[in-house]
Amino acid sequence: MSDTPATESPSQGGIGKASALFASGTIVSRALGFVSAVVLANAIGIVGAGADAFTLANQLPNNIYALVAGGLLSAVIVPQIVRAGLHHDGGAQFINRLMTISLVVFVVLTVIATACAPLLVRLYAQSGATSGFSEQDFALATAFAYWCLPQIFFYALYSLLGEVLNARGIFGPFTWTPALNNLVVIGGLVIFIAAYGPDPQHRLAETWTSPQIALLAGTATLGIAIQAFGLLLFWRRTGIRYRPDFRWRGADLGQAGQAAAWVFGIFLVTQVSAVFESRVASLASGEASLAVLKYGWLIFILPHSVVTVSVTMAYFTRMSEHVRDGRIGKLRNDIGAALRTILLAMVFSAIGLMVLAYPFSAVFASDYAGVQALGNVVVAYLVGLIPFTVFFVLLRVYYAMDLTRAAFVIQLAQALLYVSGALAIQAFVPVEWIAVSLALLLSVATTFQSALSALYLRPRIGGLESRSVALSTLWYFAAMVPAAGAGIACLALLGGIGAGAFAVSSVAGSLIAMTVAGTVMAGVYCAVLWITRNPEFRGIAQPILSKLRGIARA
Repeated sequence: MSDTPATESPSQGGIGKASALFASGTIVSRALGFVSAVVLANAIGIVGAGADAFTLANQLPNNIYALVAGGLLSAVIVPQIVRAGLHHDGGAQFINRLMTISLVVFVVLTVIATACAPLLVRLYAQSGATSGFSEQDFALATAFAYWCLPQIFFYALYSLLGEVLNARGIFGPFTWTPALNNLVVIGGLVIFIAAYGPDPQHRLAETWTSPQIALLAGTATLGIAIQAFGLLLFWRRTGIRYRPDFRWRGADLGQAGQAAAWVFGIFLVTQVSAVFESRVASLASGEASLAVLKYGWLIFILPHSVVTVSVTMAYFTRMSEHVRDGRIGKLRNDIGAALRTILLAMVFSAIGLMVLAYPFSAVFASDYAGVQALGNVVVAYLVGLIPFTVFFVLLRVYYAMDLTRAAFVIQLAQALLYVSGALAIQAFVPVEWIAVSLALLLSVATTFQSALSALYLRPRIGGLESRSVALSTLWYFAAMVPAAGAGIACLALLGGIGAGAFAVSSVAGSLIAMTVAGTVMAGVYCAVLWITRNPEFRGIAQPILSKLRGIARA
């Protein structure tokens, strides 16, 4: 029997607290994730068969999970749980049945995918006449995949438990347990380096042994498992006692399934794009290829994860409730407020990271050629950071309003553009420029997708506060002009970013350069926004300054 308290949406102050909780956990997790990525790059490098094979294999569970279950859990479940909260039992029956059917599906899916490891590797990589994966590379990637594919179940379990916790107003654990995963992975990588040595000893496929494969890929899967099971420690706070319930008819699961069908279509076309991207990128194996794209995306996604996801997910539950209760005006206000707040940080991040792209890349790359390859990919990705942010927020509105069919059509249009571009890159772009071309193509396709999303949504909610958001964004860009100039000047004073320069010649030098230039850029950006009385910035800065003054007086 369940005694489930009613769950209310967070107030504006609650949104701020929830966002801060998301952000704090994400910052810690991402910081540890970066440490993990740096250690991984030190262990197996960012260029070579070993790095590309592991990148492909370790990405497979993400791709399979996202295709089959990711859309349902992240996009459909929160609104459905919010609606089920109005039931007499507070949604307990719905959640129990949802958990049961999901766990059954996850187990079956994981077993099938793991058995199909060789086929999946062949699907995502290819060999050409003079480039691409060799048979030894395929064998190594397949061996990694057998160890990595069980992650599908643990990713799904983590997302399912996390979305239930978030929908019930319990925001912290979902963002904090990935830190456990990163600690496990870091530990495994340290053991790997101590036992088998660092890069470049592992660049060739034929140098890998079964114990090395098991240690590297096994600890990656163990980390995801601990991340998922860590959420079980917080389940009692939902007020629900889980009991397996195989009576799947009723409890509104049919409505969830209808919404999920279109979301599945969204993720299907997304994964079709991912297959083409992986296959085209794999032709450059030995140059900037799969691993370089992965590390470039890791740098690109950092500000998005810390700011955009934290703010948007804190708003998402409330947006769903606004739609449920017909408060479209408040939904519109929340969209505008979320975009203005997020873009304040994203404009700084996009331009600031472009300035620091080469020093940042030097944290991962062991030579200047790698720095150039990764830095160029980072800049190409960052071209699309602002539209990527806008699209992420708008897509959650589509999910809250059950406009999943429209979201599918827009995703299909984006996928057609991306796949066409990827095939053109394969046909006409030199191997050494494939990775940066794919990153730039994604930025173009995302900009197109964001524009379509806004055009379709605007008349359905009476506007998107587009003028206000656009003016605020231009304000932020104007403030970044002197800030970027100051950052470039700092790097020039430190010797520039050419081969052998202080900022790109070592990890220590790159960290010092980023700290100095990044601090100066942030100071100039904040000063310009304060002097010009930007309301979003002052709304964030004034409470902080008031608290600091209070501490100083005490």
